[in-house]
Amino acid sequence: MKEALTLFFKRGVKAVSMDDVAAHLGVSKKTIYKWFVNKDELVFESIQEYVQAMEQTCCGTIEGANNALEALFQILEMVRGLMREVHPSIFYDLQKYHAKAWQLWLDHKNGFFLQQTKENIQRGIEEKLFRQDVDVEIVSRLRLAEVELGFNSEVYPVAQFDLQQVQIALLEHFLFGIATIKGHKLINQYKQITEEE
Repeated sequence: MKEALTLFFKRGVKAVSMDDVAAHLGVSKKTIYKWFVNKDELVFESIQEYVQAMEQTCCGTIEGANNALEALFQILEMVRGLMREVHPSIFYDLQKYHAKAWQLWLDHKNGFFLQQTKENIQRGIEEKLFRQDVDVEIVSRLRLAEVELGFNSEVYPVAQFDLQQVQIALLEHFLFGIATIKGHKLINQYKQITEEE
């Protein structure tokens, strides 16, 4: 499944056939069909495995971070790695052609990702890195919407924008909007920028 996912990430889900997967693995297509009924099942299983691994990595990153901002910057590094691997069409392909896998992604986003975002914002408030008046529910959902927006090719055409840079810009905009002065200073430290006063 990991090898199939690598192909999906590299070329997009629609562009990869079961013949491509078989050739990549050096096996016959018949062998793949012994394990998976069809491409839809292979896509679902691959995405499920990836989501589970990503959730474990995120939890470990958040738990190991010294503060809420450090957690976000470490997750940003993880996202940078993902952006280098993922073909821009992958979310469109899942949504259009693989409903079960798309629903899995939505459940991850609206469940795990939303909950982690809320908890991290609340942590940042307690650490006085984020403003006390921030509505955690509203800004957590805003953050999710920003992540999705960064993948919207109508807003950020792939030929014109680097997906990685778009996600970084959106996260920085989000963080500066909810951060306290103490948080701004720490953001600049993490960005290795000296704040000019």
